[in-house]
Amino acid sequence: MLTSLYYKALNNKRYLQIESKREDTSFLKDKWTTGPFAKSRDDFSIAAGDGSFNKKKFLSFSYCPVGAESLIFDGELKQFDQSEIFEINPISFLDELLSNYMSIFELKCCLKAITEYDVDYYLFDGSIFGDLQNPYPMGAKQPKDIKNGLNDGILNVFIEDIRDLSDLNLSFPAVKKRVFPNASDNDEDYNLYLSSFEKLLVLREVLKNNKKIISISKTSSTNDLFTSKVPDIGILDQYTHKQGISKIIHKNVLKDSIISFPVANDFFNKLDFTIFYLRLEDNKNVLKVELPYYASDDEVYRIAEIIKRDSAEGYPYLLKKAHNDVVITNKHVDELLKIGRVYETTNREYLKM
Repeated sequence: MLTSLYYKALNNKRYLQIESKREDTSFLKDKWTTGPFAKSRDDFSIAAGDGSFNKKKFLSFSYCPVGAESLIFDGELKQFDQSEIFEINPISFLDELLSNYMSIFELKCCLKAITEYDVDYYLFDGSIFGDLQNPYPMGAKQPKDIKNGLNDGILNVFIEDIRDLSDLNLSFPAVKKRVFPNASDNDEDYNLYLSSFEKLLVLREVLKNNKKIISISKTSSTNDLFTSKVPDIGILDQYTHKQGISKIIHKNVLKDSIISFPVANDFFNKLDFTIFYLRLEDNKNVLKVELPYYASDDEVYRIAEIIKRDSAEGYPYLLKKAHNDVVITNKHVDELLKIGRVYETTNREYLKM
């Protein structure tokens, strides 16, 4: 089969093109401004964070390491992290569950950097606005007794535990044990829903400090600028090469989505976002930047200069270092399995013989 695929690849050789690349770039007018950015001369502390997870599926369970890290630079580099290894029974929404766990670790590290280290700015990897579009996986079941069990008193206990940053681990298992004693440790529906719940609660605490948050994405599927089938970031990457900044987009969660949040619905629906694209160095990648508040043009340009101050090769250095620190490869998983002396079968071993 591979031989036939090789022939097809040879017969279909082509350079990547976006909608038959146009020679006329006038369509960029008012959508992209070319021009270099100065590095901010302001005195400020800055932090960044990232998370990662991986998994190895065995016949009876999945072995799942998850971790997150925050890096702080205030004249000297500081670091702290949170990690855990989960052994999870076979479930339908494993990636979504692990993504929740990773996000909770990331957000708690972020909250600690903001509240305990009082950083001025925190670089967040990914899109918060995008995350808010899918607070709970489509098709997943919601436990019938979940709303009745999570009354205001229990919610306050939940929130108090989240605010206790002496422990950055998951808070929901203790809540589940207290409110739903008949649910097992590996009950998929409860774990998925309560971890989604916790993720939103921690995010709300983070976004109470919204002027400190700067979200940066390397990829995006949105097309607000050009309303094309191709994402905005792809068009800008193809048709622009110099340093520059895009037209600024403002979004409101309530107006620009039809999402109902299981917790803090009023808080999230009132949120405004400022979104723009940025290239920090000539011929480097375009980045998507989100600010979780309504920012003026002057504020946006100031944020661009702040991002550029500690960037290298067109990307924030702290974000790159955090990613390199936390990424969990398949090789890392195999090493962890050996250290933990975990010997199980995947039923695929004979394929390697």
